[in-house]
Amino acid sequence: MPAIVIDGKAIAKKIRDDLAIRAAILRKKGVFPCLAVVLAGEDPASLSYVGAKEKALAEAGMESRDIRLPRSTGEGELLSLIDQLNRDPAVHGVLVQLPLPQHIEEDKVIAAIDPARDVDGFHPFSVGSMVLGRPGFLPCTPHGVVTLLRDLPIPLDGARAVVVGRSNIVGKPLANLLCRRDVNATVTLCHTGTRNLESICREADILIAAAGKPGLITGSMVKKGAVVIDVGVNRVEDPSAKKGYRLRGDVDFDPAVERAAYITPVPGGVGPMTIAMLLQNVLIAAEQRT
Repeated sequence: MPAIVIDGKAIAKKIRDDLAIRAAILRKKGVFPCLAVVLAGEDPASLSYVGAKEKALAEAGMESRDIRLPRSTGEGELLSLIDQLNRDPAVHGVLVQLPLPQHIEEDKVIAAIDPARDVDGFHPFSVGSMVLGRPGFLPCTPHGVVTLLRDLPIPLDGARAVVVGRSNIVGKPLANLLCRRDVNATVTLCHTGTRNLESICREADILIAAAGKPGLITGSMVKKGAVVIDVGVNRVEDPSAKKGYRLRGDVDFDPAVERAAYITPVPGGVGPMTIAMLLQNVLIAAEQRT
């Protein structure tokens, strides 16, 4: 029997509907939750993602401050802008869209954001709080994956989880969240140096692909009855497509759907959850400042 395809859009909508109610309560108190989004350059994927964020904010009754900078913007100029946003009482969240132009040091920019406005959850303070299990903003995609898993009728306690990919944005924080006591999974974090990747993946009750390599996870790597979460969003050239490309995940979907119990599509799976978690962080930032 083919896997049940997880509707990330529907799950995210429930979260965003609740956030809209909470945002309305804040607005009655004269507080207007606001996210400042800074984009340097004209990266097509970044432009598309920023547009989706702004649309979601508006639908939830929150404000966005869209700041577009030329690719030639200097590092000092960007840091000065972040300092201004940190001190602006009307701004509750600050997000600098990655990747940045090569002449700007990303770590320096991330560290310049006020942790109280770090709604991406990338600041070293936020990361440290997450690892120690202390209150703080969680990174949006890993938090979205865990929230999505909680929505499924599956046991997480003691489940064998395999995460393929060790990025600072997804893989590492996701492994940390999955092994927290409130999830309590047993986690294996795989990467390019992992030996026998296929056999390790076949042991997973929950298999999460976050390597950024289209089709890396084949059907034979999926354990029968596993939950498969595909975080990958890769642009693959396709002359027959209207835009000249199509989106493909890290999982070879068609064979995997025949073996898994649940599986996320690309697009429409993890992506909507990422945006929902971002909105949630913005709202929490506004509530904490009220």
